[in-house]
Amino acid sequence: MATIPKPSGKVRWIVCALLFAAVVLSYIDRLVLPTLKPDLQARYGWSESGYADLAIWFQAGYGIAYVAFGRLIDRIGARAGYALAVSLWTIGHVAHVFFTSTAGMLLARIPLAIGEAGTFPAAIAATNEWFPKRERALAIGIFNAGSNVGAILTPLVVPVIAVTLGWRWAFILTGLLTVIWLAAWLGFYRRPREKKGLSAQELAWIETDPVEEQRPVKWATLFRHRQTWAYMAGRFLIDPVWWTFLFWLPDFFNKQYGVKMLDFGPPLIAVYLLADVGSVAGGWASSRFMGRGWSVNRSRKTAMFLAALCAVPIAFAAHAPSMWVAVGLIGLACAGHQGFSANLYALPGDVFPRWMAGSVVGLGGLSGAIGGMLMAKFAGVILETVGSYGPIFLVASCAYLVALLTIHLIIPRYQVIVAGITPGQGASS
Repeated sequence: MATIPKPSGKVRWIVCALLFAAVVLSYIDRLVLPTLKPDLQARYGWSESGYADLAIWFQAGYGIAYVAFGRLIDRIGARAGYALAVSLWTIGHVAHVFFTSTAGMLLARIPLAIGEAGTFPAAIAATNEWFPKRERALAIGIFNAGSNVGAILTPLVVPVIAVTLGWRWAFILTGLLTVIWLAAWLGFYRRPREKKGLSAQELAWIETDPVEEQRPVKWATLFRHRQTWAYMAGRFLIDPVWWTFLFWLPDFFNKQYGVKMLDFGPPLIAVYLLADVGSVAGGWASSRFMGRGWSVNRSRKTAMFLAALCAVPIAFAAHAPSMWVAVGLIGLACAGHQGFSANLYALPGDVFPRWMAGSVVGLGGLSGAIGGMLMAKFAGVILETVGSYGPIFLVASCAYLVALLTIHLIIPRYQVIVAGITPGQGASS
């Protein structure tokens, strides 16, 4: 492995750029409604519990479909799987224009959730195909940063469209962007050995890790491995925090500091720019540690620990003396989340054969969605009774350290799963 020189070819990074763009678009589409929430709530009389139900059912559909897409992408591959996902979520996204109640919006939110559930299983499958292990967390960190770029662009673009053309056009125009991406994806993406113009040197670099033949995997086989439970536990504990940021941050700034829809841009941009830095830094850090000769286990967990520390100060965000202090605390926590998740998302590719990784990713998505549903219900109840974001941010501050401790207790060392071995055994890395 060490004798193969790093190639000059950059085709794999073009693939990464496409994955980045898809994540940007998926986050724009899922954040149009939260950005419009204060205005639509005032206009159509939405309750906090009704909006919480939207979040809960979105995550229910997302989690169930995440498992299905994980299995499906293992069978049909990243190219077809991503195309199907984007088609479904675009239909659901544009369908929001037909409704004004939270109950009606739910009918559009479900197909959006089902389609968007394919985003990360397909992206991780493509990353596993196109990147060796030593670059994988960095590639994941880069495309994962697309979530923050999407979150930055949404409050800049959506309020302007809504004010000038009406809120329905915010869904229509952003939905058209995914159609353009879909054409680019189908035209460009192939597996490395099927890609014309890929140099032999870059192909050799991509295949420095052994390429295994795709094969079916039984659920029972996955559940017998500690590594599966570690990934699911991590996602269960950290995903709800990120969902809370996505669904409620505009509302927090509106209620806490009187920020109006057209003014959401600066605070949200600052938050998600910090998150972007954290996403890339988290993937870069573990890759850097491995470059120094550290084991995968030590590299990933050290990077996750550093990221987890960044989330702790958010406990004070609800009582910050000014909006910009709150922005700094929340942005630091978002950076921690993205750095942590870049390394956690790499776990299936680190320890499972490629033909099993997508299914494990799907189970992690379901686990994270279940946690997100519980957190959404908790947030809705807290906001209607206590009326403060304090308890919500307190939970967020502890989630990442608890997640890392849980992962470490389940798998003290990363052990690579090899077909045919006894569960729990494998080569340490």
